Amino acid sequence: MTFENTLAYAKSLDEKDPLAKYRDEFNFPEVNGKQVIYFTGNSLGLQPKRAVEYVNEVMNDWGALAVEGHFYAEKPWWDYHERLSEPLSRIAGAKSSEITVMNTLTVNLHILMTTFYRPTASKYKIICEEKAFPSDQYLIQSQVRLHGLEPKEAIIELKKRPGEHNFRLEDILEKIDEVGEEVALVLIGGLNYYTGQVFDIKTITAHAHQYGAKVGWDLAHAAGNIELKLHEWNVDFAAWCSYKYMNAGPGSASGCFIHERYHTDKDLIRLAGWWGHNKERRFLMEKKFDAVESAHGWQISNPSILSLAPYLASIEMFDEVGMEALITKQREITAYLEFVMEDVAKAVNANYELITPKKEIERGSQLSVFLHGKGKDLFSYLMNEGVIVDWREPNVVRLAPVPFYTSYEDIYRFGEILKKADSLF
Repeated sequence: MTFENTLAYAKSLDEKDPLAKYRDEFNFPEVNGKQVIYFTGNSLGLQPKRAVEYVNEVMNDWGALAVEGHFYAEKPWWDYHERLSEPLSRIAGAKSSEITVMNTLTVNLHILMTTFYRPTASKYKIICEEKAFPSDQYLIQSQVRLHGLEPKEAIIELKKRPGEHNFRLEDILEKIDEVGEEVALVLIGGLNYYTGQVFDIKTITAHAHQYGAKVGWDLAHAAGNIELKLHEWNVDFAAWCSYKYMNAGPGSASGCFIHERYHTDKDLIRLAGWWGHNKERRFLMEKKFDAVESAHGWQISNPSILSLAPYLASIEMFDEVGMEALITKQREITAYLEFVMEDVAKAVNANYELITPKKEIERGSQLSVFLHGKGKDLFSYLMNEGVIVDWREPNVVRLAPVPFYTSYEDIYRFGEILKKADSLF
């Protein structure tokens, strides 16, 4: 597609955009009395207006019904989490029985590793990517220690080639071959938070399975952003937060995927709790745990309804639009952002180095850029001008144009603000 860096052209794209109307579904902050250009939906999504209604509904039911809200609220609380499974299954490419919502992301990864990381004397190694998001590094290290192992021996990090910003698929597969029968678990972020690179989940999962390894994915930056087919790709387990591309609010509930082949295995080790017990017998207060035969069998406590309410509100919009339409716009608007940045760089002779892959299948709604010669002063300038971006040390700005609420005019306006910065630094 041939782009133009003009206001008229950007407006023409907005006029043809079938998702443009959803911009009005969100609340935007303001800087200097003007609506911001929001590029940090990969960190915290904007607030959906309907989320306020859903939270208020729970508050009203709590006030009017108190404990009876568990069974007699408009959306009874005792099975509130089950309402999210069906729409989330369409986002994750799963069966509804394979999806549950509970806790927060790192908590859920710990819970899932209890089941899927069962090291032995000969099969104990975990493969992850170097410089994974810190929470993943910490949880893997602590899980290894929990089993009495040394992280330096049990954790194998995938490396990038010298001078390259992204991982090569052939290097990942070669590392799996190298570790071979010793690999117990592969746990990688489906989309690298720093560079925005999307991993080949299908190929990596299949390759690791050849060695009898379990494969899990941290989909914090992937869920609601890229195409996922977790069931078809035979993924063992996955988890994701809901507050980035899925706009469920700060620290909101995490989604989990557990492949159906594990649902009826009563011998699996898991951290059991009341809410994972047989739903029909839950209130009989039985001593022996009898897991629900679905992903809900990994539930531990009754979930936070106030956390689930805004998530339910948001994923209803996903259901209205569908992931296919969101991905179509994601690819186009991200490409337009790349074009505008390149056009500005040429105009002012700036050095902006894109470290996110250029192939659309290898990236989502994120561009990570080195601001050579500009540094944090440019970041601060953009923030003061109402362009909300994300800074990552040592010198990267992450920009996420989110299909639901980013307009093409936003991209053009950002380009003009960026162009003016050249005379300041």
